[in-house]
Amino acid sequence: MGKTIAEKIFESHLVDRPTADTFVLRLDAVFCHEITTPIAINDLIARGKDRVFDPARIKAVIDHVTPAKDGKTATQGKILREWARRHGIQDFFDIGANGVCHALFPEKGFARPGYTIIMGDSHTCTHGAFGAFAAGVGTTDLEVGILKGVCAFRSPATIKITVNGAMPAGVYAKDVILSIIGRIGVNGATDKVIEFHGPAVGAMSMDERMTLCNMAVEAGATCGICPPDMTTVDYLWPFIKAEFVSPQAALAAYGRFLPDADAGYERIITHDISDLAPQVTFGFKPDQVKPVAEMAGTPLDQVYIGSCTNGRLEDLRVAAQVLRGRRIHPKVRGIVSPATPLIYSQALEEGIIATFMQAGFCVTNPTCGACLGMSNGVLAEGEVCAATTNRNFNGRMGKGAMVHLMSPATAAASALAGSIANSELYKE
Repeated sequence: MGKTIAEKIFESHLVDRPTADTFVLRLDAVFCHEITTPIAINDLIARGKDRVFDPARIKAVIDHVTPAKDGKTATQGKILREWARRHGIQDFFDIGANGVCHALFPEKGFARPGYTIIMGDSHTCTHGAFGAFAAGVGTTDLEVGILKGVCAFRSPATIKITVNGAMPAGVYAKDVILSIIGRIGVNGATDKVIEFHGPAVGAMSMDERMTLCNMAVEAGATCGICPPDMTTVDYLWPFIKAEFVSPQAALAAYGRFLPDADAGYERIITHDISDLAPQVTFGFKPDQVKPVAEMAGTPLDQVYIGSCTNGRLEDLRVAAQVLRGRRIHPKVRGIVSPATPLIYSQALEEGIIATFMQAGFCVTNPTCGACLGMSNGVLAEGEVCAATTNRNFNGRMGKGAMVHLMSPATAAASALAGSIANSELYKE
């Protein structure tokens, strides 16, 4: 029987197999941020193992609370900053150069087809959009990765989801992944890898594929993976052109990680989006999903556009298209956080930042803070937020608050209406 993408990556990175279901893999990159990594750093120091396996393969950023909001978050940043300096980690992104990790690291070319990547962050699965195996891990695995450059995983059983059809106007990758999670449930892919296939995925940009893979974990998946193609190569070309004589040569090389025609899958799902409407969550689970029309009129206190799911330039462009020349509802607070400094500067050049500000939005620096209720947009008890983030857990953005997940287009339209609403870009 043939192999899936994950099986091929596992085979090419295998260091040891202590049991039939345990694979110890060589890591291509270990990503770090200031929330989870300082715990690992301090434990390694306490154990007399303050070392790194390869400073060139460790990438670190301060991205969750930036700038620091209090003594505790300042200390977290200090620990990561001093550790990076101590070990000569050149790819450390401090205040001013920093951004949301799962947008910044791909932007720097750090995720490649066939790579193995870990991070102490559940949305590390985002980087599977490049045909990589990328997984969020706990503190112990992170420590081992930092120290030895390896990580142990179970057998990579894979679910294949073929997304057929074309996205209707006003429907986006966020709507597609919400509809998939709504269909298979938050436990539908637990401990599995999801391979995303089909014409709809092939037509997606890298920004859209990152949105798709970002939320694979919300269905329980270890990683979401898109097969590498010329879209992948074109995105990466500035970073890989010294390695290949042409983009076609790069594509051929990356083809070794494509799944075999007879690959064995745990489950195969066909998901047609030809008639998909914009989606929104209700309740406190990402699989509690309805068409926006069924939630229309739900009052809002805040609209947040940003995060590792939907804070990229394409997302801001779409939201600005909806907002241009209009003002948000007077009872709604609008907050937008471009995911990286580059995205921020590009949005400035294109007039997108001005559009947001003229519409009444507060534009913040790149940060993850609002998404998990730490800074830059925390909700009060009883408040309701329309967000382009990835989790609507109870208390996620503030104790006793409600979060409705949606696309940037829907979020912008909802900001104008003061309640959940479809954008004019969608025609029923």
